[in-house]
Amino acid sequence: MTKASDLFVQCLEAEGVEYIFGVPGEENLDMLDSLSRSTQIKLILTRHEQGAGFMAATYGRHTGKAGVCMATLGPGATNFVTAAAYAQLGGMPMLMVTGQKPIKKSKQGRFQILDVVDMMKPITKFTHQLASADNIPSRVREAFRLAEEEKPGAAHIEFPEDIAEEKTDSVPLKPSQTRRPNADKKSIRAAVTALEQAKSPILVIGAGANRTMTSRMLLQFIEKTGIPFLTTQLGKGVIDERHPKFLGCAALSAGDFVHRAVEAADLIVNIGHDVIEKPPFFMQPGGTPVIHISTKTAEVDPVYFPEIEVIGDIANAIWQMKEDIVPNGGWKLDHMLEYRKAELEHTNKLAEDARFPIFPPYLVQEIRNAMPDDGIICLDNGVYKIWFARGYCAYRPNTVLLDNALATMGAGLPSAMMSSMVYPDRKVLAICGDGGFMMNSQEMETAVRLKLNMTVLILNDNSYGMIRWKQANMGFKDWGLTYGNPDFVKYAEAYGANGYRVESAEHLKELLAHTRDTPGVHLIDCPVDYSENDQILNIDIKKMAKEL
Repeated sequence: MTKASDLFVQCLEAEGVEYIFGVPGEENLDMLDSLSRSTQIKLILTRHEQGAGFMAATYGRHTGKAGVCMATLGPGATNFVTAAAYAQLGGMPMLMVTGQKPIKKSKQGRFQILDVVDMMKPITKFTHQLASADNIPSRVREAFRLAEEEKPGAAHIEFPEDIAEEKTDSVPLKPSQTRRPNADKKSIRAAVTALEQAKSPILVIGAGANRTMTSRMLLQFIEKTGIPFLTTQLGKGVIDERHPKFLGCAALSAGDFVHRAVEAADLIVNIGHDVIEKPPFFMQPGGTPVIHISTKTAEVDPVYFPEIEVIGDIANAIWQMKEDIVPNGGWKLDHMLEYRKAELEHTNKLAEDARFPIFPPYLVQEIRNAMPDDGIICLDNGVYKIWFARGYCAYRPNTVLLDNALATMGAGLPSAMMSSMVYPDRKVLAICGDGGFMMNSQEMETAVRLKLNMTVLILNDNSYGMIRWKQANMGFKDWGLTYGNPDFVKYAEAYGANGYRVESAEHLKELLAHTRDTPGVHLIDCPVDYSENDQILNIDIKKMAKEL
């Protein structure tokens, strides 16, 4: 007979789990004791459950395997809510394990007790309270299966104290071998026929296309056909953005240079679209027809109702289309690339502005210059995300981790920490606003304790800059969004990290190179000039794009 908590850990080991991130409580002590004897799973103690959840989700984002995090009941479990929503909307496989008081006989009344399973239902793919040790293998296997299959997301298991100490003769279940179904040949033929009959087709690469093999198949398809492509924010890097057919990233929903290219198309092929992202374009009745290629049918939305759907494994669907299609010598595609050329001319000119405090376009370019091809930037949430989505050229998949799904603040630092753990030989840079950084800044201690090699760049404007930008755009007076900050250099040093403050545009270059090439945890306090955000992003770009 096996103790239930030992069996639970054995089930995690059977799923290939490497890490558990979390803040245990007294209701997890049986599981903690069982974990202490595991030679496969390493416990990563964090300073807040939200940090643990963001790390687990990012592990899932990088590997395709569910990251695992643990917390106690009540307040520990409620601190997982934002991370659960982050993983669920962002398509990141994750399993949360929370403790609970004994469910068969408890002498503590309702102290700390919430209905966590019911709380998790709207923001997970699977949530379950274990009521018997015998069921652990099937429930754990089901949680992993659902978390990892398309569309990936969050799963949750509640593990009560009295169940954890039960004895059972159950044994772990091995994961089954599965393959995603391939798209129907008739749907492939319909899509190819539409493409061959089009005059100016365009490809839009979205969140669901950021999967193993899809990048390779898409590149082959683009090389064969020469059809130009753009990406959503979550599709950045699926194809190397230095490719001559790249049209840009739809960081804004409308009015940008890239949207002029979309308007010039007479057929849009939307690959891996997910309605959780801000729409990269708006469909209209009688407008440009759309082909939807994804693992699931299109979720109908007021601005999204495609005419042709190709449903199945995306990489295989693209391969089938590549094999079938005969490139059309009459396609007119060059005019779309003119919009990209105009965007680059505008952006490159802005990036030369070496003012201080630092101008966002200059910042984006200098970070691109400093990062190697496989370097990973992890963005928190703020107005700088738009600057990076538009201007930062991604060379490889998952080298620009931004959140265009839940778009939560506070995830930048934990996602960079996880990236550094998954890829210890690659350069990792967290880019955070001062507001977002302070929401999980305590995880600096975790990063130092783990001896990670990474840099945190704080864009310091002493305000919630994204909302100030919107406030200005809506014509409201500048009010209610400014605050003070700690001395970030001393703050970093207090955790045992290295702290620096940018003093000029040239100094920024030096600090980016120094922190990139020096082991350890670094923090750079970078004053930033957001004064032209509204003028450039809301007025200039739209005016220039419209005039082209």
